[in-house]
Amino acid sequence: MNKPSNTADDILAAARTFIVAGGYDGFSYADIAEVIGIRKASIHHHFPSKVDLVQTLVRRYLEDAVTGMTELERNVPDPPALLRTYTGFWAQCIEDASRPFCVCALLASELPALPPEIAVEVRAYFRFLSGWLTGVIERGAGQGTLTISAAPRAEAEAFMATVHGAMLSARAYGDTAAFGMILAPTLRKLIPEAD
Repeated sequence: MNKPSNTADDILAAARTFIVAGGYDGFSYADIAEVIGIRKASIHHHFPSKVDLVQTLVRRYLEDAVTGMTELERNVPDPPALLRTYTGFWAQCIEDASRPFCVCALLASELPALPPEIAVEVRAYFRFLSGWLTGVIERGAGQGTLTISAAPRAEAEAFMATVHGAMLSARAYGDTAAFGMILAPTLRKLIPEAD
């Protein structure tokens, strides 16, 4: 059901949905206008170009990730629990289709064809996530609660790649359970008592 709206947040939400469904080139301002019930000129008022729109979307996605990880660290200080909670968040999102795929992971697959302004923002997201995971893994290894066989950064990169690859496989197979099945060995390796 289309609801009339002209807010930047509604435009960004529609863009995110379109990117998850079909990538950067999978939508136009006309598509967004139709979905949220406004004129294309209204979208251009908020976001003069598609580059501006997607750049803003990725920046907000990163801001949300920073806020979310900060809150998560406050509530779940234990490194093994942090990794389980992080993967559990994505498992739930994939299962209920609330966020069936990481927008930045999808855009990263299109990086060679993306405008440079968007590529910079996508890379910033990956640098943040890598840094956060590296810190979690480093703390866990130092505390003896995580078992690593490589440098914390290498473990973080491998973990991040496994999470994103599991998202891709779950999507390819049309099987939400594939996400957890693929991540289970990685979690067992890092957290030997993990189920």
